[in-house]
Amino acid sequence: MSATTPDAPIFDAAAWRLTEQEIALTRRARELGERVFAARAASFDREARFPTENYADLRDAGLLGVCVPAAYGGLGAGYRAYALTAAEIGRYCGATALTFNMHVCSCLWTGPLADAIDMDPAQRAEHERRRAMHYARIVEHGAIYAQPFSEGGSAAAGAVPFATTAVRDGDGWRVSGRKIFASLAGHADYYGILCTEADSDGTLARRNTLYVAVPASAPGLRVEGDWDPLGMRGTVSRTLILDDVRVAADEALMPSGLYYQAAVRWPHMFLTLTPAYLGIAQAAYDFTVRYLRGEVPGQAGDKRRGQAVKQHNVARMHLMLEQTKALWFQVVSEARVDPPREMMLRAYAAQYTVMENANELCQLAIRTCGGQSMLRTLPIERLYRDSRCGSLMLPWSADICLERIGHDALYAPGERD
Repeated sequence: MSATTPDAPIFDAAAWRLTEQEIALTRRARELGERVFAARAASFDREARFPTENYADLRDAGLLGVCVPAAYGGLGAGYRAYALTAAEIGRYCGATALTFNMHVCSCLWTGPLADAIDMDPAQRAEHERRRAMHYARIVEHGAIYAQPFSEGGSAAAGAVPFATTAVRDGDGWRVSGRKIFASLAGHADYYGILCTEADSDGTLARRNTLYVAVPASAPGLRVEGDWDPLGMRGTVSRTLILDDVRVAADEALMPSGLYYQAAVRWPHMFLTLTPAYLGIAQAAYDFTVRYLRGEVPGQAGDKRRGQAVKQHNVARMHLMLEQTKALWFQVVSEARVDPPREMMLRAYAAQYTVMENANELCQLAIRTCGGQSMLRTLPIERLYRDSRCGSLMLPWSADICLERIGHDALYAPGERD
């Protein structure tokens, strides 16, 4: 493969039995990534700058509406089609893929997930009316949605209610709280805020989680702090402060309390961070092969593929990548409402495997390519730093996945010692 040969798909269409929609969407993302995203990634990383130019290209390509149902003017991609598309973006710019996930989640939660969970007729009708408004913002006006999750406690992991609160105010709410690591902070048009409506006695309960879109221009909403992290620097995940922000009733992305039902019954949604890291894993492998073949621009005289140690390391990388892809593809293919226990164990395993193996592949890439790979003139050091962040990502961090796999493998639901 030469430097001018277009990249092969991460998942071959025939071998993995992709649908026509998946083939078209992944091709669109791959061509865009290879043509413009890859060249920009280094500057976004170095400057910790949001990939605004990439979002303009995503908008022009129609990909901001990738998971908006076709009936509302979007591309109508489902869960797997989105995941495959985002993985292709991630191999060229991890920060773009990771923030793109935050935007697309607003469409997945309000679309396929909402369609699969229980609502009474009045809730369903109201949801249809409201989501049409949100989808129109994306499809017709190119609006970008974010999904701030973390608060510095256990809420993002699903252990306790969100500390950000919503108090009824007429037909809307007053929202107050703080979200940390809020990707797209200062660059989104709307922030999908997860907050808790208190019971009449003031008690906060997870069942009362509210999911609302807060306009970036809303009085009382502000962005604070610096952003100078190890990796994923282009996500610009600064702190979001909500100080008695008035939110209209129609800004509800799901009916009150329905987010909790969706989170419990459609848990594969918490895997949507993994495509970015799968793309990084593929990029690390691709670069290593090209580097050792002397196909990287500026490195033409550095062919070292004949060394046994190089071949051994590339073989290890190939095995790890194929194992990771196979498990991940199976899990995103079987995502559904009310998954049985064995599917949940597999989902946790996929999350852990992608996040950990992406970084291990990048470590092997550095070791195999040698000292030049430490320099910022090559992308491997950025891929390594970006990949190291994956194991920390909530709600399913690497440690949480291990805890749940160990517990759920040994205990049936309701069992205790």
